[in-house]
This record gives sequence, structure tokens and C-alpha cells, in this order.
Amino acid sequence: MSIYTTITASLPFIEVDLNLTPQQMSMFINGLKYIIPCQSRLYRKSIEQLVTEQYQSISTTDERTKQTFQALEYLLHDLYSKPLTKKLTIRAQREYKIVKSIQHILRQRSDIVIRPTDKSKVFYIGKATDFGRKAEEYMLKTEAYQEITNGRCPVVYNLHAVQTLLDYLETRHVLTKQQRKNISPNMNKLELGHYHGLPKPHKSGTPLRPIVACIHAPVTLVSKFLNDLLATIYLKIARETTFINGIDVIRKLEKYVKDDHLQLTTKFITGDVNDLYTMIPSEGALQALARFCIKHSQQNRIGTFTIDHIMKMARLILDNNCFAYNNKYYKQIRGGAMGSAFTQVLANIYMYEWKQDLIKHQALNKEIYGRFAKY
Repeated sequence: MSIYTTITASLPFIEVDLNLTPQQMSMFINGLKYIIPCQSRLYRKSIEQLVTEQYQSISTTDERTKQTFQALEYLLHDLYSKPLTKKLTIRAQREYKIVKSIQHILRQRSDIVIRPTDKSKVFYIGKATDFGRKAEEYMLKTEAYQEITNGRCPVVYNLHAVQTLLDYLETRHVLTKQQRKNISPNMNKLELGHYHGLPKPHKSGTPLRPIVACIHAPVTLVSKFLNDLLATIYLKIARETTFINGIDVIRKLEKYVKDDHLQLTTKFITGDVNDLYTMIPSEGALQALARFCIKHSQQNRIGTFTIDHIMKMARLILDNNCFAYNNKYYKQIRGGAMGSAFTQVLANIYMYEWKQDLIKHQALNKEIYGRFAKY
């Protein structure tokens, strides 16, 4: 059937036999961003309930904003009150049934895993045993994770470490009370990070990109704060040798040609660092960070923070990358967690420092060097 063979940008990767109908397969092909129309009309709720739920999710305590959103509340009520066209009603009901049938299949298959892919963000469905095997192989290969064998959840220890450092910074007037409040963990939502892998079907064997989902972990807000502090400086310093997108590359090449540097013997070389975030040695990364901060600080400070303060925050983040996986607790002992905001800027700084000789060589010989960094 053509629906299984037509290649589209959102074509899913399915490595198990699901016996999908063409309609079910078509729904997967729609991709992760597809929104099924008018599904709220099929709920057994009154218009008042639907409007109240949606309005409450966006209302705020700010009086001016509240007044503005009142008009939106009336608009929502008006939209829900209007009858759907017959064509749209039929479509909504049909797609609702298709989704329910897919959910039924997935609930019956505990042996499969469904994930978004790493780059293209389309559906990937594979065997749960393969995911487990690849995760264990990755942990063994990188030696970046250490199992916590005492059976105690490390979240309490992580929280204590964060609070101790924030107390230290506040008492020395490095952090204001408001800053302290902004980067303190939310005690009502506090939880340990958990590991999951995103499949990379664009690479041989479909390896997994390790992600530690740590949105409510104790160090998350400190990680984001330090990333925001350093990322702007890094981008300013490294902008000349950083490719943010394909347009950057084209502009560099156009200038290279315009300056008459392109020769028949010119070689274009690309490289990729496998498992960058987990292969960076923690101490080496911290040393690179210290050199970077010393070089680009003003009077030994970046903002209100001394280099020592920054290094204390960086070490706190790296020392408290803990997560749960497969009913076990782990601590990351090498590199940084993919999913932690600070990890990205730390990896970029490490690579920038590590490649200084190459950068200088290329500049001296009027050649191009660039590294892709996404922000």
C-alpha cells in the first residue's frame, strides 16, 4: 500500500510489527506536531466546564492581565457555543476513533517503546528490550554513570547541597533575596531526574541519545542560572568561530570565495565528537571553565560573582547529577547531564578552549574554522 511507502518529512520509524491499518499509519505520519481538530467537543463536559478549565490555565493574579483575559474568556465561550460544520464533525469523530484505536494497541504491547526521534522529531516505535540493552551498553561504554548502591534516593542529599551553597552565596551578598528565591528548588514539585533515551535513526544501529529529564531536580534552577550568566559571554567571544545555522556557513564560504582564498586544492573537513556531553572529563571541563572565566572577567568578576563563586556553582551542578533508571539510582561521574542547561555552555567552553591551537592556525592561514552550536 502506498501509505506505507510514501516518504514524507514526518514518516515514523517503526521497528516492530503493529499490524496498523492505513488510517492508523496515516495518523503516525501526521507527526508529533499534528493537532487533532475539535477533540474537546467530544468530551462529556459542558461548555462552561471547558471554558473554565482553559481560562483558568492562563489567568493570572495581575489585575491588568486579568482584565485582558476576560475578553478571551468570552471569546472562548463564543467559539465553543458555535456548532461545527458537518464535515468538521465527521472528521473530528473519525480521527478521535483512530487515536483511541492506536492507544488500545499500545496499551496491549508492553514490549514496545514509543519515543520522538533525536533530530527529526518524528515517531519512533521499537522494542523495549532493545532500548534497555542500548542504555546499558551506553553506560558501560562511557563509564559516565555510577550506581548508588545504598538504596537511598539521593534527592535529599542533592537538595541539602544546593541549599548550603545558596545560603553561602546569600550571606556574602552575592545573591539578593529575590535571586535566591528564583533559583531555589520548588519544594512542592521536587523530584529526582529520570533517564530516557532518544533514538537516533540517522546513525547506524539507531543508538540512543541519553537524556536526563530533570526539570524539577534540586540543581535545575541553579544550572539554568549559571547557563544564562555564561552563555551570553561565550556567544560574544566565540561568535566568529560559531555556526548557529546553515546560513552562517554559507556566508563564511561566500566571503572565503570573495577574498579569493578558494583553491583547487582546498579541502573541506567536517568532524563530530561522539557522546560529547558524557565524554568530557569533569575536572578538565572545570579547568577550562576557570581559564575562560579568568580570561573574560572584569576585576576577577563576572557580574556580581567572583570566579570562585562560579566554580562553586559549576561543581555543585556536576557533583549532583543524579537520576533514577530501571528502579535504580545513578550518579553521573563524567561530563554533564544531557538535559541540564549548564551542560551545553560548559561543553561549548571546553571545546572552545581545547581547539584554540586549531582556531589560531586557521586564522593565521586565512582559512575557515567553525563549530556548530545551537542556542
